Formats: sequence, structure tokens, C-alpha cells
Amino acid sequence: MGVVYLGRDLAINRLVAIKAIPLASEFSDAELAEARARFFREAETAGRLNHPNIVTIYDVGEERGLAYIAMEYLKGRHLSDYSAADKLLEPRKALELARRTADALGFAHKQQVVHRDIKPANIMYDAASDILKITDFGIARITDAGNTRTGIVLGTPSFMSPEQLDGRTVTGRSDLFSLGVSLFQLLTGHLPFTADSMTGLMQQIAETPHPPVRAFRPDLPACVEDVVNRALAKDPDARYESGAQMAAALEDCRLRIPSGTP
Repeated sequence: MGVVYLGRDLAINRLVAIKAIPLASEFSDAELAEARARFFREAETAGRLNHPNIVTIYDVGEERGLAYIAMEYLKGRHLSDYSAADKLLEPRKALELARRTADALGFAHKQQVVHRDIKPANIMYDAASDILKITDFGIARITDAGNTRTGIVLGTPSFMSPEQLDGRTVTGRSDLFSLGVSLFQLLTGHLPFTADSMTGLMQQIAETPHPPVRAFRPDLPACVEDVVNRALAKDPDARYESGAQMAAALEDCRLRIPSGTP
């Protein structure tokens, strides 16, 4: 939702990325006040997240119905660029990047911040500097202010947890489910849940077991299967208790994969 511009902070000559969200055109008059309040509330909360793997927010504001968030300008590519079967990262690297993401999510969850839209397209990685950053913290909730703007409409259903699709209260474990879906895609080039309709997809995510990772990648060790299976548990209580716990499991598994494994 919105448009991202490259800008410059003239006061200190710094490049910034500016995400502009047209609140006035996206929400009805009745919803606009709540959308605006939620925008500033969520942006302020996300702005307090100081972590090396979370994009830094510098400023927020609104001008003529156009809300904006100014954040650090990132070089690199979205991890979605590495999610096609012919463009996959080495398994060790995919697990390492997932570990960093899990660690950052664990930090955010301790601050009572849930991302709600974790997917490869919201994770930036610059191979040259080996820097990874999660983007768009709080955006999914900002856009969920009114009846016509729900997380299901604006989010990315293929990456959502069963409880999020069902409209239930989500916790950090929902983000870990989404990270599990992302890792599945980064390792195999496929999504674990697919269907021809939203109803079918929701049923798949809620009820149907995902295919084994090693059905696509038999070369991967069993620990990869174990990590993905736990992250994609239908019951939130059966998933990892925290991002830190998932990060530790990912690192332990990464070390079992020989370097240079294609």
C-alpha cells in the first residue's frame, strides 16, 4: 500500500526512503480519523525499534491527506528476488538470513510489536555489505483501521497464519509462522500453501498439512524439515515460543549443512 520515494534530508544531507500512504483516498470520512490516529500510533511504536536488522524510522507526518514515513534508505534487493526456483540462495545463506530475521522479530515482540506481514518482499538484503533489514513494521496494522480495509485484503494471504486469516488476535508466533512460509519458499522456490481461491487458500492454511520441504529438496538435512514443521504448526502454542528460540534452531541447523551446498 502506498508509494516509496527516494528523498534527501537537506538538514544533514542524508538519503532517505519515504513511504507515502494516501489515507484520505484509502479510507472513508468515517474511518479517516481512526486511520490517522492508528498511523501515528503504529509509526511511533515502530520508530522505537532499534535493532541492526530492522529498518530505522527517522520521521512521520501528514500533508494534505498524504501520510508519510521517512526511513533509512537501503541498498540491496528484496528477498522475494531469491524466491524463484532458478534464483535460490545457498541453503546455508537462506537459513542464516532467516535466523537474523527471527532474531529481529524476537526483539520486536519483546517490545510488544507484531509485524503482521512478514514475507520475502518485506525483507531487504544487500549482498555486497551483507546487511539485512525488515521493513514495514506496523504498516499492516495501520491499514487495518476500518471495516473496508482488513488485514486479509491488504496483507499477503499466502504468508498469513491460520489465526490471522481467521481474524483472531495475533501474537509474535503469527510472525514466526509467516517466517516459516518465507523460509519454505526461499529453500524450495514454492509456497507451502496454494489454491485457486481465497476460500480454498484459507482452508489449506487452516487445515491441510504443508508438503515436506525435502519433497522439493531431498538434499537438505532433516533439521531443516524440523524447523519448518514447527514454524508452520497450525496451533500457535506448538510453534517456537520466541524469535530467539527459532533463531537458535536455525543456526544449529545451518551449521549442519556443508558450506557451498548448492
